[in-house]
Amino acid sequence: MSRFTEEMKVVPTTARVVAVFAYLGMVCVLGATVLYANDPELARSPTWAKALLVFAPGIVLAMLVLLIGYVYGDAKRRGMRYVLWTLLAIFVPNAIGIILYFILRDAPPRACPGCSQMVKAGYAFCPYCSTNLMPACPSCKRSVEFGWKSCAHCGTSLGAISQPTRPQNTSPL
Repeated sequence: MSRFTEEMKVVPTTARVVAVFAYLGMVCVLGATVLYANDPELARSPTWAKALLVFAPGIVLAMLVLLIGYVYGDAKRRGMRYVLWTLLAIFVPNAIGIILYFILRDAPPRACPGCSQMVKAGYAFCPYCSTNLMPACPSCKRSVEFGWKSCAHCGTSLGAISQPTRPQNTSPL
């Protein structure tokens, strides 16, 4: 399955239905306008230009509705304020709200290596099992990744932090 197909699953069914109805409504209105227009210039236009005038705005409107639906679904998936981002995408003109969303959106959540729960990106520890999600080199204190045998910055051996570690629970609960 392609990435595009996977990302299209984020768009809610409601947005897809609204996009179809918006397209059909736009085509009907513009088709009737072109068909019954008394404009002599429009009557002299080639058939392909009339077809473009009828179908292109509907496609653009449907794509805009699908993009707004994607903003809603993706913001919800990432744990962001999805209603706020959807309203910005709708009401900020010239699709600037949609562009701002793609620039400012949070990183996608990731699975904790200790308990497999989805955790927001940027958390240092898992809120479910306290696994260290951002290990650091004991020597230079720069971040390292799980599975590294040595620090890429200073060369210190990292055998102890190559696997996710959970701190010991010392509370009396």
